[in-house]
Amino acid sequence: MRKIILRDRRFIHPFNEPARELRVLNKPLWLHQRDLLAPYVTQEREVDSFSEIGPERVETLVYRENLFFDEPFITTFLKEARRLGKACQVAFPPDDKAIVQHALPLQQTIRREGDLYVADMWYFPHGIEETVRPLIMHTEPREMGYYRVPTHMSNVLGDLVYQVPTRAFLAIESWVHVLLANIIFGIFSMAARLDKAIEESVGLQLKLFWRALLEQKQVLSSSAVVKIGKNCSIDPSAVIRGPTIIGDNVDIGPGALVDVSIIGNNVTISDGCQVMLSVVSDRCFLPFRAALFETVLMEDTMVAQNTCLQLACVGRSSFIGAGTTFTDFNLIPKPLRAARGERLEPTGMTVLGGCVGHHCRIGSGMIVYPARTIESDSLLVASPRRRVIMKNVSYEESDIQRIPGARQMHPRLYPRLDEIVRKRETE
Repeated sequence: MRKIILRDRRFIHPFNEPARELRVLNKPLWLHQRDLLAPYVTQEREVDSFSEIGPERVETLVYRENLFFDEPFITTFLKEARRLGKACQVAFPPDDKAIVQHALPLQQTIRREGDLYVADMWYFPHGIEETVRPLIMHTEPREMGYYRVPTHMSNVLGDLVYQVPTRAFLAIESWVHVLLANIIFGIFSMAARLDKAIEESVGLQLKLFWRALLEQKQVLSSSAVVKIGKNCSIDPSAVIRGPTIIGDNVDIGPGALVDVSIIGNNVTISDGCQVMLSVVSDRCFLPFRAALFETVLMEDTMVAQNTCLQLACVGRSSFIGAGTTFTDFNLIPKPLRAARGERLEPTGMTVLGGCVGHHCRIGSGMIVYPARTIESDSLLVASPRRRVIMKNVSYEESDIQRIPGARQMHPRLYPRLDEIVRKRETE
């Protein structure tokens, strides 16, 4: 099968990079897509539009490069498309709660056409055709609780819940979508599929129980649901619960907790750290008592001691100083909003942390309000002038301009798209 990728050159704020370069489940998005489609594809090509695709009459899959999808979704889509044997486009019914509640805010790739939502993924059995029909997919979501807000603090009673897809599909146009792809459509989906499989299979239940009995561990701590790579050092007092995937050369210290997470290669999680429902990418470092909850760390990032990140997203090669806290709940009841282009729009989420771009340095003792962003290459130092981040921080507004020599010692690596265009025009 031939694979055609429609380029999406839009930069995702505050990373200042296209979606394809950002990490999802510890892989760049383009590599995640390639690995999933490798069993089906013999040719690959990137284009800007359909007009660049040749007239060859071969089986073809076309999709926009900012799309995140998982193996259960793409396997089901290709199976159904081939069974149909006609040109078709991915579509979702209006009652798909995972799409409506989580995927639609802050984006335009998934759009309403008639009674369905359609997205930029097509299948052509005999080359490109003008006439396509919708192929209705369903993410088959499962309702899963994730947060409890006391009733005196919110008009939302009881547990807050996610509509977790067991077949995930998402368009990434905002940093919020990067968080969603990793957490709700990634980590939570992995757990939801395990729950579903356990409910449907008595054999799997017996297998998990027998493995736990042999290893003298709790069921969710057994090797059936906790996958550990090569050359890892895990202290006996550390608690690891699955489904969890741990890469190679990982060091987990005494008293650490890793619960339903993905840990990359060459990661250090030191004494007393807590990593829950999070993705920690390759070569990250967490000193003692750092805490992550529903948080994404891209590669080569360090989160210092006594720091707490909740529902947050941190880019590559960044540093978060000791004692810094990313809050996630609005004390004043108003919608949490995130940037979409030049304006702020509701995220559709009740709780949401902040986002730090690539190559940032955040000093100790900072407090970041919910849904605030710090642009790539920024440098922030706690001071009487600014210790609480109450609004989005651009590169120019950071302390990089205030500290003598900072721009030479901490060069800019991720300029905005308009800056790149202006520089090219002047050269």
